[in-house]
Amino acid sequence: MGRIVTTVAALALLWLVYATHMAGQAVAAVALLVLGGSALWVYAASRSLAWKYLYPGVVGMLVFVAFPLLYTVQIGFTNYSSNHLLTEDRARAYLLDQHGFDETRLHAFTLHAGDRVQLTGPDGARWVATLGGDGALQPAAADQGPALSMREVISRRDALMALQPRLPDGTVLAYAGLREFGVKTPDWRAAPGGALQESATGTVYAPNRESGYFTGPDGQTLQPGFTVGIGFANYQRMLLDSDFRGPFVSIFVWTVMFSALTVLFATVIGMALAVALEWPALKGRAVYRTLLFLPYAVPGFISILVFKGLFNQNFGEINAILDALFGVRPAWFADPTLARTMLLIVNTWLGYPYIMILCTGLLKSVPSDLYEASALAGASPWVNFSKITAPLIIKPLTPLLISAFAFNFNNFVLISLLTDGRPDYLNTKLPAGTTDILVSYTYRIAFTDAGANFGLAAAISTLIFGMVALMALVQLRLTRAGSAK
Repeated sequence: MGRIVTTVAALALLWLVYATHMAGQAVAAVALLVLGGSALWVYAASRSLAWKYLYPGVVGMLVFVAFPLLYTVQIGFTNYSSNHLLTEDRARAYLLDQHGFDETRLHAFTLHAGDRVQLTGPDGARWVATLGGDGALQPAAADQGPALSMREVISRRDALMALQPRLPDGTVLAYAGLREFGVKTPDWRAAPGGALQESATGTVYAPNRESGYFTGPDGQTLQPGFTVGIGFANYQRMLLDSDFRGPFVSIFVWTVMFSALTVLFATVIGMALAVALEWPALKGRAVYRTLLFLPYAVPGFISILVFKGLFNQNFGEINAILDALFGVRPAWFADPTLARTMLLIVNTWLGYPYIMILCTGLLKSVPSDLYEASALAGASPWVNFSKITAPLIIKPLTPLLISAFAFNFNNFVLISLLTDGRPDYLNTKLPAGTTDILVSYTYRIAFTDAGANFGLAAAISTLIFGMVALMALVQLRLTRAGSAK
């Protein structure tokens, strides 16, 4: 029975691979063959029980982690963008498919009962075809009856577009609109060497595999372009293009400062609250812990949107209080320094409960006899904290702080919902905001108002991945060193 199931599965896999290949997806067909074949080997032929459990995880890692990563890295070496979405062959096929209609050979048509289409040529000759038929034309009778309304014509548009009437001389007509059929005239013809020749003028546009465009003798290019490899051009642009490097360096420095200051402020506040809540004489500690943990329990996007309203310059409660006390109404969203300050305030509010909970758990592991000995020596609370508490919890806390730094390094949600990266830098080639961090800057380059430059965005994403991977290695090293001690 097992062999029968394996044989059927193998045949189904081969059919699926063949169908994928015939659909023009050769790489996908090879990947499907490798994954499917290895799955059959693991579950049908292999005697290793461990691999039967490990295989889904390994495949998942390859498909959902390794492949997107490698694909992103590969895009970073291309000019892939909104102007270069297609391959060269697909761009050529798209242009060859463009056509117009010979204005001198348009045939007006009317639709009549029984799905009969009456065409009237430029010379007044009338012909009749039937929707869904083979397109053969018959001379029209004297009266076809009243023409159907435009609503009826629109409702049968798909059938009209599929109809290809043939004139007696063999000319095939095509649907040209809600009132006419006509003779298609291609805008472009294929030329030797993969070039395109304009039908109207005879101008030849050759494929330029450096710029990714079909380019004419005068340098004029055709849209759409096509994707080509450009080597390290995107990375060179980050380093060598002064107009791009200025905002990029500023955003990079702000990203590091934003992540570091958020972790610093959240750690100071979270650790201080955790130590204070460990004070035995404090009544209602459970209630305080619950209230102080609420910012972490509430969904982050809700808190961010609430703060966005609180910081509103004209109607926000924060400016109302500041105006009543000091007579000032800061422009939180218009001034770069105030906008960055606002981001740090909100992110610290969102992050300190996490640090507080971590420190609370770590404080439970500090031996109480150390504090008893310190009390006998007459040490102050600050001495207890600086000489006992902080040294004992900072080592196990360090890897977690590095992970918090890496998280804030890519904290796209906060930037997107609170400031959207604004206010923007002025006079830049690509839109860049003073509160953008690298991940939000990459998003703007790839998907918003920067021309959908996916290649450049992929290069920046690769750089971000390298930095986060380095942080992860440091975290693992510190974790391993801490566990060894």
